[in-house]
Amino acid sequence: MSDTESDKEEAKRQKNIDSELKKSTSKSSDGAKSHGEILKQQLTEGLETYDKKASSLLLSSVTAGLEIGFSYLLICTVYSYFSDEMSEADSYKLTALVYPVGFIMVILGQSILFTEQTSLLTLPVLNKKRSLRSLLKIWGLVISGNLIGGYTIALLLLWIGPKLGIFDYAVVEKIALHATEYPSEVIFTSAILAGWLMGLLSWLMSSSRDTLSRIVIIFIITAMMAFTGLHHSIVGNVEVFAGLVSSPNIQFARYLNFQFFALFGNAVGGAVFVALLKYRAFVYNIDVK
Repeated sequence: MSDTESDKEEAKRQKNIDSELKKSTSKSSDGAKSHGEILKQQLTEGLETYDKKASSLLLSSVTAGLEIGFSYLLICTVYSYFSDEMSEADSYKLTALVYPVGFIMVILGQSILFTEQTSLLTLPVLNKKRSLRSLLKIWGLVISGNLIGGYTIALLLLWIGPKLGIFDYAVVEKIALHATEYPSEVIFTSAILAGWLMGLLSWLMSSSRDTLSRIVIIFIITAMMAFTGLHHSIVGNVEVFAGLVSSPNIQFARYLNFQFFALFGNAVGGAVFVALLKYRAFVYNIDVK
């Protein structure tokens, strides 16, 4: 097949895919959204994010990094409060009940969180509406904003926590060590699973029609991540950066190692295991002849 014929075949294939997406509607009697309808909504939301100004994206991303810090505040407070009453392991498991709070604030508040947006931003590239270069550019902007917001809230909480007597630097160190005590390959694999779950969270949010069910979905997914100890790059950034600033036992190289593998793993989990698989599952059902 010549290049021209191949290009025509690809253009026809893409036209059929876009046509099927436009026709996608709810098919069940209870009004539940179909696979195609969810995919269409995800693509629309992803394209809307691409069309936003860089300054708006950065500010929204910084806001998400700040707001996710409230999860960290509650993690430190709960861990500190219960560590004298139960084992450290049990105290950390208990923090899974408060871990979702920051995510609820960020997601319902429409701030841009990297892990929640990973699959959302990948879909327009798979659908050939945006380029890989534009994806990497917007990822870089969102990650930068999330990290800046995380650094800022970490420094604020390091000051106010001890002042209020709700936690001390020893708690900050233990939480940072808990996140970074694993080999790089373990952090990477754990982060893939966390990214996978966050991508599914975004997908499930699009399938939901009311706020209460969305809160339940956010709680279930993020509490599961916390209880199992899966690595989330943005919450983990606050945890480990706070330890880096306050403890001599957290070195800069340790922080960089954690952040690299957590971000990389989250990106792979969201882009490959959610965006690619969900998109291909829809495409393979389309007659492209």
